[in-house]
Amino acid sequence: MRRLVLAALLTFAAATPASAEDIGSVGYRFKWLGPNDKIVVQAFDDPDVPGVTCYMSHARTGGIKGAIGLAEDPGEASIACRQVGPVDIAKLDKIKSPHEVFSERASLIFKSTQVTRFWDAKRKALVYLVYTDRIIDGSPRNSISVVPVGER
Repeated sequence: MRRLVLAALLTFAAATPASAEDIGSVGYRFKWLGPNDKIVVQAFDDPDVPGVTCYMSHARTGGIKGAIGLAEDPGEASIACRQVGPVDIAKLDKIKSPHEVFSERASLIFKSTQVTRFWDAKRKALVYLVYTDRIIDGSPRNSISVVPVGER
C-alpha cells in the first residue's frame, strides 16, 4: 500500500507541468552534497492577457533532497509584471478576477507558489499577487506587481 501511495504521489508531481521559463539563477548557500540552494528567476506570459509577462524570483532548496525533488522550498517570492506588447483593453472587463494565472509546487505535495491576477477596472490596472500556500500552515509573505493599461 505504501508503495502504491508513493508511486501515485511521484506520478502526480511529475505530471504537473511548470509553465514558466527559467531565465537564470544564482547560488546563495553552499551544499556539500547535491546542488547548492539558489534563487531562480522565471518568466511566464499571462495566459488570458496577451502582451503581459511576469518575472518571478523565488528560492529553491538544494542538497540531496532538492536534487531528488523531496525538499521544501522557502515561502518567499517576488514578482514584477510588465506590458511587453499590445493589450486589448476591451477584453479586460470580461476576464475572471481574481484568477490564478500560475502555480508551481514548492514541496512534494503540500506547498505551492501561486500567482493570482486581479483586474482593477476603476484604475485600469492589472494587479498580480505572488504567494506561497500550504495545506496546514500557510504564510502571509507576498509580493505584488501592477501593470497599468489603457490611455495615459
